[in-house]
Amino acid sequence: MSRTRRQLGLYAAVLVAGVVAPLVFPAYTNQLSVLWVMILFALTWDVMGGQMGYNSLGNIFFFGAGMYICAVVQIGLYYDVGAYTSAFGAIKVDFTFDQYFTGLAVGLVVAAFLSALFAVVFGWIVFGLRGPYFAIGTLGVAIAAGELVGAWTWVGGGGGISMPTYPGEPDTRSLLYYFLSMAAAIATFSFLRWLYGKRFKLAINAIRDDEEKAEAMGLHTVRHKTVAWAIAAFFLGISGGIFGNMIGFIEPLEVAFPTVTFGIFMVVMALLGGKGTLWGPVLGATLFHAIKEVTWTHLEGWQWVALGLILIVSVVYFQQGILGWAQDRWPEFFGIRVEAAPAEESEGPAGMPQRAGE
Repeated sequence: MSRTRRQLGLYAAVLVAGVVAPLVFPAYTNQLSVLWVMILFALTWDVMGGQMGYNSLGNIFFFGAGMYICAVVQIGLYYDVGAYTSAFGAIKVDFTFDQYFTGLAVGLVVAAFLSALFAVVFGWIVFGLRGPYFAIGTLGVAIAAGELVGAWTWVGGGGGISMPTYPGEPDTRSLLYYFLSMAAAIATFSFLRWLYGKRFKLAINAIRDDEEKAEAMGLHTVRHKTVAWAIAAFFLGISGGIFGNMIGFIEPLEVAFPTVTFGIFMVVMALLGGKGTLWGPVLGATLFHAIKEVTWTHLEGWQWVALGLILIVSVVYFQQGILGWAQDRWPEFFGIRVEAAPAEESEGPAGMPQRAGE
C-alpha cells in the first residue's frame, strides 16, 4: 500500500471514529469533547514550540481571552454585560433559540480574530526575548491576564460568568459542543497540514535552527514569528469560546487561564507525541488525555504522580517523542528515504585512491 493511500485511510478512520464515538459512548461525550480540545492545544503549541523553536508557556492566554471575548459578545448583543454579571445568581436570563446561536456564532468569530490581534500586539513585546526568557515572559502574560480579569467586576471578576443557557435538551447540547470541538480540531489540523506544505514551514524551521543566520539571509523573522503566533492564537480563541459554553460557567483562574494545568498540558502533549511533526501532537494529546482520564478515575490522589512518571519516561527514553522515535526506527514506513553511506574509493596498486574508470 502506498504512503498516500495509508494517509487517506488514516484520515478516513479518524473522521469515522470521531463521528461514531459519541453515539457509541454517549456517557463519555464530554470527555471526548475535551479530547478534541486537547488535540487543538497540542497542535497550536507545536506551531511555536516544535516548528519554530520558541517554547511558549503563555499560549493559554489566547484560550482564556477567546473564552471571555465570546462570552461578552454573546451577552452584549442582547443585554448589558455589567448588569448581567452583577446579577449573577439573582436573576435568570433566558436567550431565545435565535439569540443563543447568533450570539454563539458571532462570539466565536470575534474571539478568533481578537485573539489573533492580541498575539500581534504581544508579539511586539515578547519577541525581543529568546530561549527561557521568552518562555518566562509569555508565562507572565498568562498569569497577569488571569489576575487582571479576576479584578474586573464588569465581566464578573473572581465570581465568573454564567454562560447563556442552551435552549434545548441536555443531550443535544452535549452533541453540539462535541461536534464543534471536533470541527475546530480538524480545521486546525487541516490548515496546519496545508501551511506546512508551503515555504512558511521552511522559514520557521530556519528560525528554529539558527535565527541569526536566517536573518542574515534576508528572512523577515519577526514577521514569521508574529504570523505563527497569530495562527495559534486564532484557533485557541475558537476553542476557548467553545469550551466556555460547553461547561456553562467561566472564571479567570481555574477555567479561563489555568496555567498550571491546561497551560502545561499542551506542552507535555506535544513533547510526548513528538514536537515538530504534524501527527505527533495528535498522538501525544490522545495518549495523554486517555491516561489522564484513567488516572483521575482510578488513581485518585496519585494521578499527578502517574502523569509525572509518564513525563519522566518520555523525556528520558523518548526525547524526540513517540512519533520521532518511531520515525528513527522505521523510517521507510513514514516515507523517509535513508541514503546509504557512500562506498569507499578503491585503492590503486600503490595504495593511492583510484577513481572509477582509471
